[in-house]
Amino acid sequence: MPVSTAALAHASDLADFIAASPSSYHAADEVARRLQDAGFTRLEETDAWPAQSGGRFVVVRDGAAIGWVVPADATATTPVHALGAHTDSPGFKLKPKPTTGSHGWLQAAVEVYGGPLLNSWLDRELRLAGRLALADGRVVLAATGPLLRLPQLAIHLDRGVNDGLALDKQTGTQPVWGLGDAASADVLAELADAAGVDAADIRGYDAVVADAARGAVFGKDDAFFAAGRLDDLASVHAGAVALIEAADGASATGIIPLLAAFDHEELGSASRSGAAGPFLEDVLARVYAGLGADAEDLHRAFAASWHLSSDVGHSVHPNFAHKHDPIVQPVLGSGPILKINANQRYATDAVGAAAWAGWCEGAGVDYQEFVSNNAVPCGSTIGPITATRLGIRTVDIGIPILSMHSARELAGVSDLHALSRVARAFFAG
Repeated sequence: MPVSTAALAHASDLADFIAASPSSYHAADEVARRLQDAGFTRLEETDAWPAQSGGRFVVVRDGAAIGWVVPADATATTPVHALGAHTDSPGFKLKPKPTTGSHGWLQAAVEVYGGPLLNSWLDRELRLAGRLALADGRVVLAATGPLLRLPQLAIHLDRGVNDGLALDKQTGTQPVWGLGDAASADVLAELADAAGVDAADIRGYDAVVADAARGAVFGKDDAFFAAGRLDDLASVHAGAVALIEAADGASATGIIPLLAAFDHEELGSASRSGAAGPFLEDVLARVYAGLGADAEDLHRAFAASWHLSSDVGHSVHPNFAHKHDPIVQPVLGSGPILKINANQRYATDAVGAAAWAGWCEGAGVDYQEFVSNNAVPCGSTIGPITATRLGIRTVDIGIPILSMHSARELAGVSDLHALSRVARAFFAG
């Protein structure tokens, strides 16, 4: 069955969002830009914040962004409905002294970030993106166009490659970006040029490698959407779209809708902008202080609050079905997933599952369940971390994908739109 026009429009907008978000810093900035365009006020953490009642706000900390809407009738005990996601993806990060090369080739020295599928990065046009800290104290975003490539060794020189490819993480993952003598070249100058600054003014940088190709819809009946960084920009985008849609109707919901897009999930979330850090707690403390809440009020508000931890999960793979649970087998195009794990790798429990079913019913969206094969340990995400840190009831959800942690992942067009619709119902209470 062909996907709806609305789902195709959502996928096209997601492609725009991903293209604008090649790094976590760009993603946080793009969330803030979109919210500001929708009438949200951007706050700075170093400033005094205004009274919160009857406002919509967004704040950025490094590669993380939090946006929220406070209804005009909100009180010191109004609960929050937070959708959490993350802005980073597995890949490569630029090392110190990044300009290298040999045998007439210019190369970039990179370090593995998180747990990427290394072979998926071969033979693709890649870009550099991130932030530059300058001598005058400014921090600017920078992103090149297609610049780098990890060329695979020809089969003639590696006759056993089809029997198993193993890339050395040090020697096999250094991309080429030009021809010439490394002593007279500077890969940072490429980033500086993209940002319109002088390379000599760079005092620090956080730069990653990203796939340069645009997200694309394809397949029979336009069923598929492929792009880099779907893990987890698909959730960040869905949450931003839903929050913007919810903003005008927030006064009738009796809740504070909030989107928390954290950084560093792929590394364990332990940073000042990660879910294990204080960012969300800091923001909530200031929001409720603006509503006149004391410690007792804050505990009451948190006890009535919900957190949807939204991240991608595994669709059953047609060529490797034995790697999945033999009964519970979600598939692309059949709806978002409820993620369950007996060992609390996901935070979903019975009460959370019932609440999720209600939000899906309210959105008119079918959903699937996900559980791992007992012999294949599952990963985790921000759900258990934020539940542990804040004590807010948490449900782990997401969309099913294939090629997780690839340079270019695969999702279902209808699932992407459905996730945003459920997020909208969640923000409505």
